[in-house]
Order: sequence, then structure tokens, then C-alpha cells
Amino acid sequence: MAPTKTPIIAKSFDYLVIGGGSGGVASARRAAKYGAKVLLIDAKFKKLGGTCVNVGCVPKKLMWYAASAAHGRHHLKSYGLSENDDDEVKYGDFNWAKFKVKRDAYVKNLNGIYERNLIKEGVEYMFGFARFINSDGDVEVTLSGDQELGFLDEGKSYKKDEKLVFQAKHILIATGGTAIIPPSVQGSELGITSEGFFALEHQPKSVAIVGAGYIGVEFSGVFKSLGTETHFIIRGDTVLRSFDDLIQHTITDYYTDKLGVNIYKSSGGVTKVEVDKDGKKVVHLGNGKIVEADVLIWTVGRKSLVDLGLDLAGVELNQKKQIIADEFQNTANPKIFSLGDVVGKVELTPVAIAAGRRLSNRLFGPEIYIKDKLDYNNIPSVIFSHPEAGSIGLSTKEAEAKYGKQNIKIYNTKFTDMYFGMMDSDDLKSPTAYSIVCLLPTEKVIGLHIVGESSSEILQGFGVAIKMGATKKDFDNCVAIHPTAAEEIVTMT
Repeated sequence: MAPTKTPIIAKSFDYLVIGGGSGGVASARRAAKYGAKVLLIDAKFKKLGGTCVNVGCVPKKLMWYAASAAHGRHHLKSYGLSENDDDEVKYGDFNWAKFKVKRDAYVKNLNGIYERNLIKEGVEYMFGFARFINSDGDVEVTLSGDQELGFLDEGKSYKKDEKLVFQAKHILIATGGTAIIPPSVQGSELGITSEGFFALEHQPKSVAIVGAGYIGVEFSGVFKSLGTETHFIIRGDTVLRSFDDLIQHTITDYYTDKLGVNIYKSSGGVTKVEVDKDGKKVVHLGNGKIVEADVLIWTVGRKSLVDLGLDLAGVELNQKKQIIADEFQNTANPKIFSLGDVVGKVELTPVAIAAGRRLSNRLFGPEIYIKDKLDYNNIPSVIFSHPEAGSIGLSTKEAEAKYGKQNIKIYNTKFTDMYFGMMDSDDLKSPTAYSIVCLLPTEKVIGLHIVGESSSEILQGFGVAIKMGATKKDFDNCVAIHPTAAEEIVTMT
């Protein structure tokens, strides 16, 4: 047997982070603050920030703002600011191409901010594809672009596809995930994913979106609000099936009855996709219906990015091909840790940031952080639908299943926000609905689910109270701010 070749190590570090998304960057910066020598590696050349910054939360929210502005224009006459009979935004009113240029520039600026923050904290970074090459956890990096690596040779330019090997005492895998196109559907490659959405140079006149989760809901809301004929294909009868029934039904009904999204319920899924002579996508559904649209977008899930030679390093995967990590982010290899979307626990940017910082506290911080870890309970999340929706804690069904229906008390309210009181037509009014889930006998608040204007901002504050163990009495003891929608949360009986 030929002897194993010992790799030539370019440099050793205290902490090597694979993945330049929010979680990886947050952990790297926190470790550097404690004095650790840190190297961060990201595959996307000059695009630090991961999915959230580049093709996720940030550009999505900008599109949501544009869609909300379109709704605002439709309300102008009701508020005496226009004499037009119809201010509704129609296809062609929105300058998609011009807005994309501005949106991309905003994202590029954020990429630069991420780089400057790494430099400020003393974190070394490079762009390339990382792979483990042995059980010691040595990492080989294939450069994804020409770049200078001052921490190796000041002024020397390294070329794309060059390979370098690094080692570290501790290694973090925070590579995130990517949207999937279902391989079993004939012609599925004719569709795009969320990444393709942000690459669109022009607004499609019609779109078909497949998948009932929050990404599909958000994209459907944006497209319809900006004048695109929108077809939304779901397997069940409601969207957002992982959320409380109040959110599911309120958003589904509003999208169907008021917003004008064509929702195909109980579709049987997509069985085949073709393209006609005009370039339109012809989408065949399991229930026999056919949908035609200029663009087809898949929002049917994501997969973890784990092509990293994990078997060589002894890092294990679960059945969903996600990295197995415990509550302290430990993997099967004692020197390798993992967090964020690649472990698939709670796939939210702030979760990855919080987990990354706590991990670095534990690995490099003072003794008081020796058991620091993220508590994954009561994590708030929002959907930037139209209107917004938000949730924290257990849904009604989850609470009843866990504690028994007799031990749960629900407070519900549904009303029209004061803002919409001036609308000239009921069609212009969007709903507000809140639900508080309480555990008897103390009425501890174990769930809060809200739909309506500014839900994301409202939930951030109430999330603190629920995380601290607030009861319904604590809510009641808070004097309401009037007139607001959120006052209903502290005045429900």
C-alpha cells in the first residue's frame, strides 16, 4: 500500500469558517473579537452575505416594499390625494428593469459592508470551494476567482482554480442551502427557483408559482401587486400549512377573494411541464388542469449544501442530507461544528447569527460562556405577504396536541385596521386577525399568531415578552397605545 501523501499546509488558524453567510460571518467576527486567528471561506466570489443578502431576505424585502407602494397608490383616491378613478397598478406601470438595477446595487453595497466588517474585526477571508481531505479536518480550497491573499503573501495574486490547504483547531460548517427543482417532474428544468426570480431582467406578464410555503406566498403577493397575472399552485386547500390555522385561512382567503391571485387548490401537484411555440410554460397538474404562464417558479423546498467531503472528516448526515449537529452545534467530529440552514433546524437568518455568536462565545470566550447555546424555542418568524403575518410559539393545534385541549385557552379577534376605514370600496380593505394561545391555569402565553399591517414590527416586541414567559395577565396589565392595531393584543377578552 502506497504511503498517504501529507498535504502541504498553507497556514493554520484557530478557527476556520466555511460559508460566508450571516451565520458564518457572525461566528467568525465574534471569535476574532476574542483574539482568535480566523479564516472565513465563501464559495461565491465577492458575494459575502449568503442567501439572505444576495438572493433572499434583503432583495425580497425590497420587492415587497415596491409591492406595498403599489397598494398605497391604489389608496390615494380614498385619502383625497388623487382624482383618478383607478389608481391600481397594472402590468407595465412598474419599471422592473430600473428597479432591479437599484436593488442589485443595494445588495452589492451590502457585500462590501460584509467585507469591511471582516477586515475591521481582523478576520482573514477568501473566496473558494472548500472540501475536507482527511480525518484530521484539513480543508482544501479551490479558488473561485483571481484574488490577493495578503495573509499568505502580501501583493501576490492567486489565480482561479488554484488549490490551497488549511488547517484549524476548530472548524465551522455554515454553508447554507439552495432551492430545489423537483427532478421527478418531466420538464421541471423549464422553471426557475427563487435565485432565478432575482435574476429576472424584466417583469413577466404572467407567472405560475408552485409551492404553498412562505416563499411562494411572498412571490405571489409581489407579482400580483405589481400587475402580473399570477397563478399559485398548491397541493392542499390553504397556503402556509406549517403556520396556525388563523394565518393559513386569513391569507388564503384574502389572496383569493381580494388580491386576485389565482390559487389552484388540491392541484395534485405538477405532473409535467412543456413549452409552447410562443415560449410560454404549459404546466400540467395532477387534477387534470393546465396552467399557462410566461415564467414558472418552483418554491417547493431547499436542500443543504453538503458537497464538502464530509465522509472523509467523519461528519454525519441525516436522512434529509442535512448535517447532524446537537444543541451545542457539535457534529460527529469533535473539532467540527455546524449551524444554520445546512443543519435544517430553523432556517432563518437571525437564528444562524444567534447560534454562530453563541458558538464562538463558548469556544473562545470567557468561562461564563462555557455552556452557551441557542435556545430554539419561541423563535419569532414572519411572512412578508400582503398583508404581513407573523408567528411565535405553538399553533393552536400544536398546543392542544402537546398539553390537551382542556388545558388550552384561545383568544381571537378579527377586525379592519383603522387605516382602511377611509377606503371607498371594501375590495381595498385587507384583514387584521390576532390569536393568543394560552396554557391553563396560569394562562402563560405559549403562542401568538397575527395577520395585518406592520405584523413584523409588532411581533418583534411581543416576542421579547413571550420569550420572558409572559402571561395573558401581563399582556392585560400593559396599557394600550391608542389608536393602533396592536392594542387589540393587550385588550382581548
